[in-house]
Amino acid sequence: MFGIYIHWPFCASKCPYCDFNSHVRQRIDQHVWADAYTREIEHYAALTKDKIVTSVFFGGGTPSLMEPDTAATVIAAIRKHWPMANDCEITLEANPTSIEADKFAGFRAAGIDRVSVGVQALNDADLKFLGRQHSKDQALRALDIARNTFDRYSFDLIYARPNQTPQAWETELREAMNYAGGHLSLYQLTIEKGTPFYTQYSRGDFSIPTNDEGGELYEITQRVLEDHGLPAYEISNHASEGQQSRHNLTYWRYYDYVGIGPGAHGRLTIDGNKVGTRGHRAPEIWLDKVAKNGHGSHPYEAIDTDQRFAEMLMMGLRLREGIKLSRFTEETGQSLDTYIPQTKFQSMIDEGYITLTDTTITATQDGRQRLNGLLSYLLA
Repeated sequence: MFGIYIHWPFCASKCPYCDFNSHVRQRIDQHVWADAYTREIEHYAALTKDKIVTSVFFGGGTPSLMEPDTAATVIAAIRKHWPMANDCEITLEANPTSIEADKFAGFRAAGIDRVSVGVQALNDADLKFLGRQHSKDQALRALDIARNTFDRYSFDLIYARPNQTPQAWETELREAMNYAGGHLSLYQLTIEKGTPFYTQYSRGDFSIPTNDEGGELYEITQRVLEDHGLPAYEISNHASEGQQSRHNLTYWRYYDYVGIGPGAHGRLTIDGNKVGTRGHRAPEIWLDKVAKNGHGSHPYEAIDTDQRFAEMLMMGLRLREGIKLSRFTEETGQSLDTYIPQTKFQSMIDEGYITLTDTTITATQDGRQRLNGLLSYLLA
């Protein structure tokens, strides 16, 4: 698996919970951005000539603010510089405002074959609290357009919102099933430093469910979606068979991917050495760097075998399928027990958090629900 991530750094407004690299700009020269993406794609293609692209993901920011012609130019550049798998998945994140939803046909013509729609809530009061610019009716209209335009689509919801009861969340989830395709992403609201929500939460403007209450909401999520044929294949992502996000699986299975655009991260194996790449976060600085150097990245970061092991464990235990033990050897040249004593695994097995076979290590559902604590223990 080999993915290309394209970061579009612009939003119409900044949501108060968001700590992603997104910026509000009044004017965006689409031709300048299309040219810059093309140049950075050429740069990274020269370093990864042996790869076949299996997925492309336009993330952000709000990529549906991009013009379809810009997306088409980027996809054409990728096709020019790498061979692409026949079943290559090309996803675009979208917000469900009417302006963006009306562009779906243009994105389909540009080569996008899957959209991920940021619905976030199915009631207007919570949408307003979350800083979203769309209403519930607009969200449902966008999902209808997505269903009729693309063979594959997904949408996001955020739970553990202020005053959200288990009964209310279950009702909302069951309503969401009426509009779901083969994939749903369900994220628990977290309060991130540097966001408006962090300031508001710190001064007591609102509260969110406790850890125990959040755990109950998580368990409801698993039960309802399992019952509807959308089991969790990753902690926050649910899909019917064959509808999993291939691009995100590339991350979680710890395969290489290129990050294109401001603040975009990548993981590449070059001449047998793993490196991390990271673009300059500020859009204008990134554009300037691309114009001067052909890319907007900081110096590459060498990733040693210990870090490879830790990253693979942190990513792979998010997955229901777990991690094949052979992948540790492929990435590090060492076996799993080189890094973590068997006694540690045995204690987690006894607690019901880990399953370890001759071929695979897997976090159980209880283990995935407590993954941060589990990883802290295993990697201490």
